[in-house]
Amino acid sequence: MDHEITKPKIWMRNVLYAAATYNIVWGIMAIAVPVRFLGWLGFDPMPVYPELWQCIGMIVGVYGIGYAIAARDPYRHWPIVLVGLLGKVFGPIGFLNAVLAGRLPVELGWTIVTNDLIWWAPFSLILWRAARAIQSQQAMLTVPPVLKPVDPLGRIVSQYGMSLRELSRQQPVLLVFLRHSGCTFCRETLSDLADQRRDIESSGVSIALVHMGEDRPQSLLLKYGLTDLHCYHDPFSQLYEAFGLTLGSFRQLLGAKVWFRGFAAILAGHGIGQLDGNGFRMPGAFVIDNGEVVRAYRHRSAADRPNYMRLVRPVDGCLELTASQAGATA
Repeated sequence: MDHEITKPKIWMRNVLYAAATYNIVWGIMAIAVPVRFLGWLGFDPMPVYPELWQCIGMIVGVYGIGYAIAARDPYRHWPIVLVGLLGKVFGPIGFLNAVLAGRLPVELGWTIVTNDLIWWAPFSLILWRAARAIQSQQAMLTVPPVLKPVDPLGRIVSQYGMSLRELSRQQPVLLVFLRHSGCTFCRETLSDLADQRRDIESSGVSIALVHMGEDRPQSLLLKYGLTDLHCYHDPFSQLYEAFGLTLGSFRQLLGAKVWFRGFAAILAGHGIGQLDGNGFRMPGAFVIDNGEVVRAYRHRSAADRPNYMRLVRPVDGCLELTASQAGATA
């Protein structure tokens, strides 16, 4: 398990401690001197019910205590960060609505910057990193210790009881690592393989699949007519790790091109489903011959769409293909 992925960064704790300090100080001022504090914020005339502002100060201060607790272990206490981020998103929306309705002065907007906007990026990044860490921890904690040092190419077998080493000794194998089965790009990949299958197999290369869900994606394989392919169940991502398929970055998984291609894949009829496996794991495709990798394509983006027929053909003796060499689009 990658320690860099599962351990929170120092800056995350510092950000949450800073947010805690800010909220607690803000809350104390609102409770101690509510009328004067409102005047500093630009409210005039003074409110009739300062107790209401003290109540708001109490809520803000309690959030500060929550952030201080979350700072001790940002990944474990991610729900506190999530609730805080939601408040910092909905707050500006409510403020904008009140300004447009003429109920609040636009000059009060500077408090929205310090109370909410400046925290959006760090809180979002903490949540993103926490989700990656939690999925990685859940997968690795379930790996039986006795299996961790064993070579997965020789140990993991398909539904036909054959390991990858054995299969690749019969003939070269195009080994395609899928995204989780709920991902529209996983379904698109299966569709592309079904379309290119005849040409790939005519070139003397068989096709095998690796997936990381709890069960073999039988319904998807049936939909695309691929139920007879060797399918390797890798819920602990041991094969993914062995082939260098790591967790994706934000841009690789949720960048603008991924959204664009995702909508296109959905409109093409591939749809989406429930998360089944590590949603952060990147896909890839490899040609294996006699247990050795002779051609590799590791996706630069979850939305990459390689031409698998080009992948099985030699390209200037290259081992690691680029997106252009593999005919990939993103």
